[in-house]
Amino acid sequence: MRLGIISDTHGLLRPQVFEIFREVDHILHGGDVGRLDLLVELEALAPVTAVYGNSDGFGIRAKLQQVAELELDGFAVVVTHGDQFGSPNPAKLHEAFPHAEIIIFGHSHRPLLQLVDRTVTVMNPGGAGAPRFGIPPSVGILELEAGIPPRGRIVNLRLDRRPT
Repeated sequence: MRLGIISDTHGLLRPQVFEIFREVDHILHGGDVGRLDLLVELEALAPVTAVYGNSDGFGIRAKLQQVAELELDGFAVVVTHGDQFGSPNPAKLHEAFPHAEIIIFGHSHRPLLQLVDRTVTVMNPGGAGAPRFGIPPSVGILELEAGIPPRGRIVNLRLDRRPT
């Protein structure tokens, strides 16, 4: 199973995301969505599980949860924006969600892919919206296969295209 991982779009959905996520089976959005119709656009590619972030307004918060827990291809997955932990990091997230095998988060706009405790994969795909902190926008891809640890990568988004 191939997962598209995205966060911190803040209402911007770059055309490149459709190319990168073209063959994903499920999309996980780590919050700060910005607008609900962005999720509808992503759902044209694959089912979407999304959570709200600290910048999302009441309309989005009414439709999404702060934390989503699901099972994908036999893996226990948690998706959260992470702002409820101040500055989220893999250790804090693993402590908060000890049953999770995969934890997806956002908030910091800093891409991260880390193995914690040899069994838990933690990913922050970085911010897919407007660049912040001098960090280029990015998304992530996770490949799941029963019996082996998830394989993942961060994909930088080019800034030479105008976001929609």
